[in-house]
Amino acid sequence: MWFMRQAGRSLPEYRAIRGEGSINDAIANPDLATEITLQPIRRYGVDAAILYSDIVTPVHAIGFGMDVVPGVGPVVEKPFASSDDLSRLRPLDPEADTPYVLETIDNLVAELDIPLIGFAGAPFTVASYLIEGRPSRTYHNTKTMMKARPELWFSLMDRLADLAIVSLQSQVAHGAEAIQLFDSWAGSLSAADYEKYVLPSSARVLEEIGKTGVPRIHFGVGTGELLGLMAQAGADVVGVDFRLSLAEARTRVPADKALQGNLDPAILGAPWEVVEREVDAVLESNGGHPGHIFNLGHGVTPDSPPETLEKVVERVHAYRA
Repeated sequence: MWFMRQAGRSLPEYRAIRGEGSINDAIANPDLATEITLQPIRRYGVDAAILYSDIVTPVHAIGFGMDVVPGVGPVVEKPFASSDDLSRLRPLDPEADTPYVLETIDNLVAELDIPLIGFAGAPFTVASYLIEGRPSRTYHNTKTMMKARPELWFSLMDRLADLAIVSLQSQVAHGAEAIQLFDSWAGSLSAADYEKYVLPSSARVLEEIGKTGVPRIHFGVGTGELLGLMAQAGADVVGVDFRLSLAEARTRVPADKALQGNLDPAILGAPWEVVEREVDAVLESNGGHPGHIFNLGHGVTPDSPPETLEKVVERVHAYRA
């Protein structure tokens, strides 16, 4: 088990060292990023570390003009709007563009006795930030481009798939032992649109990373109706958010795929007896299937009590034992 966003604002030790400024500043400091990645390992005793970075780090590194604004999320100074903007998405050279990420991984591999998970943003989710210019609830501009300008859309998806592939390959080369592809906002799409406009690029990313031999996790939010298609994309593990039981997810995902999930992170603020009951329900919903990574159905929220997360880890490990 591990937690999405297990490193971050819910930890007082994180707040003590994080400092001011953009997350990009912290990511670009390998010693700081290393320490932040390690903090939840020391506190919680989870079974894997997740690299402290961001899904938009490659786009930021190549100079597209994107920053991560506290309290808002990824914000683009000049959103992607035409074929002219394709030239702003040059190929990523990890050794030159994101050496700090690779140094952080080197540091972690030397320290950790558990696996390190690397990650990237899936092309659709990154595209939505580039086109909308910031987080969106409707994805109006994204869906308009997808349907009205499909040639431009697929050119953009190809560029973003290339970025994800190169970034993930570099992470694996430096010692990441598994990867997660975050398609956080794919749940905003119908199954038909996902299959036509998104699945091919995600499948290409997962296929290329599959050649490295590391396990691949594929996760999205609100993707219950897309789980079968996400499984077709080629990952070894399909992440399930908190809106769908693992038992139901098993009916939508082939038996040879593992599942990851899926405690509702909002429940973590409840009294422990309530959280314990919900943890047990997730474990029971898995039905004893051997392919299960216990996780939240989305990321740890800033107001999650670390003490409760510690108890969740203890509970899951005791159940497993």
